[in-house]
Amino acid sequence: MSRVAKCPICVPSDIDIELNSQVIFIKGKYGHLSRTIHRSVKMTYLNNQIIFSPRLSFSDAWAQAGTARALINSMIIGVSKKFSKKLYFSGVGYRVSITKGNIINMSLGYSHAITYLLPKNINVENPSPTEIIIQGIDKQLVGQIAANLRSYRIPEPYKGKGIRYSDEVVRMKEAKKK
Repeated sequence: MSRVAKCPICVPSDIDIELNSQVIFIKGKYGHLSRTIHRSVKMTYLNNQIIFSPRLSFSDAWAQAGTARALINSMIIGVSKKFSKKLYFSGVGYRVSITKGNIINMSLGYSHAITYLLPKNINVENPSPTEIIIQGIDKQLVGQIAANLRSYRIPEPYKGKGIRYSDEVVRMKEAKKK
């Protein structure tokens, strides 16, 4: 039985929420999001709290209620604060730049430059040529874009070259000895 689903979500006063059967619309100062919740979960919104309860005719109702609660909590945080991921490019000649139209240009030691087109609702900052900050209101989308960019050159364990998250620690291996 999910313990996460039993805890209600306290909604800040600056966020508007609209429930339409299984679809929830959340609007905040940074944008709006919507999501369809599984049919085994019943949501009620009263007194600035969202309460989740399972429909007992489903066997996995508590698990779905916990998942729905976590997703909606992330949506509320996203429209009020935004999510961000920071990536570092480490290696000789590894560079990143952003052009107009939300296009990321990367040189990662390949014979060609790599371009990545960003979705409309994602903001990117480039404080230095070797780091990039991805920001957005959708937690899943921000994480997926960071993972896609990282997949072009994952950090290798011998020299540490590659694209890494700001909080990632790459365990270095010792080189082969004669």
